[in-house]
Amino acid sequence: MDIIAILHYGFIQRAFITGIFVALLCSTLGLFLILRRLSLIGDGLSHVSFGAIAIGLFFGIYPLFVAIPLVILASIAILQLTERAKVYGDAAIGILSSVALAIGVILASTSHGFTVDLFSYLFGNILAISTFEMIISIILSVVVLLVLYLFYYDLVSLSFNEQLAQVSGVSAKKINMLLVVLTAITVVLSVRVVGIMLISSLLILPAVTALQVARSFKNALILSASSAVLALLIGIVISFTINIPTGATIVLVNFFFFLFALIRNTLRPLIRK
Repeated sequence: MDIIAILHYGFIQRAFITGIFVALLCSTLGLFLILRRLSLIGDGLSHVSFGAIAIGLFFGIYPLFVAIPLVILASIAILQLTERAKVYGDAAIGILSSVALAIGVILASTSHGFTVDLFSYLFGNILAISTFEMIISIILSVVVLLVLYLFYYDLVSLSFNEQLAQVSGVSAKKINMLLVVLTAITVVLSVRVVGIMLISSLLILPAVTALQVARSFKNALILSASSAVLALLIGIVISFTINIPTGATIVLVNFFFFLFALIRNTLRPLIRK
């Protein structure tokens, strides 16, 4: 099928526009999460979002309106557990995510008709995104990207040398709080793109792909964003053309990009010899 002809469909246009913003957001934020060794928080918060979305559907409230504040609160709770309860970060993530999953499963088992809607969030369906969801995603993506830009140097300083950053006056506690809150918003926005089960891959794969070949942090940001957007566009076209799940296709394209970068990085010294 002609790619130009595909672009005439309104749902494809919404998928492209929404996906580009979310891909830029995930790829940029994911780089900071990996360098701060917080990449698992995306997976944990995606499980929390399952419970939050189940609550919204159970009470007949638009899921994103419930998920965003609840997932933000969960991200803050993870930090508080880590700092005050002497719980390691991965354990804190496990506690919150397991409780949220349990709540979601219980609500799904006692539901009366919303189970199909809930499971559509598990695997994502960007081709079914509405105009309202597109507008919400664009607005929140722009807000998060703007915050990242405003705190760029603080985030970079903490990512590479936390002690030096603190001596320079950067508050690690505040920046970590900011980072997990932004991650919470990003996770919720990504639900409709790749689904709850695959969100962490959208945060991790473009970033680790860029780190294989980048020579500077700014170069890594550009490469991460570029590979994420390209993978999303290719994934949407392939999935629509051969009728396979879009979210999973986007993740696999991202994975192939990572494999290509990894193989290139491995073979490059051998070729030079």
